[in-house]
Amino acid sequence: MIVYGISTCDTTKKAVKAIERAGLPVIFRDIRANPLTRDEIDAIVTEFGSRAVNKQSTTYRSFSDFLRESEPEAQIAAQPTVMKRPVIQTETGWHLGWDAEVEAALLG
Repeated sequence: MIVYGISTCDTTKKAVKAIERAGLPVIFRDIRANPLTRDEIDAIVTEFGSRAVNKQSTTYRSFSDFLRESEPEAQIAAQPTVMKRPVIQTETGWHLGWDAEVEAALLG
């Protein structure tokens, strides 16, 4: 399982800790230190569409009008931290965020 996020994101840290406590193997991928590839961005946006972008974030609000009107792929490529976090990739699919539903799906 791969958890995509940033090391300073409390929600991402909470997800990684819960997954580790459950004894599941997890790879944390800091998208700031190790940026997403074009293919990874495309896969995330294909799965989640515009929901992959956190439109309440300070990063999104700082975007120019042009970038706000751009496709989610362009927004994430321009500033990866605008991606809603965490994005979790498993062998069977993708999950966005960390809430009770995602936790139940991953940890049972």
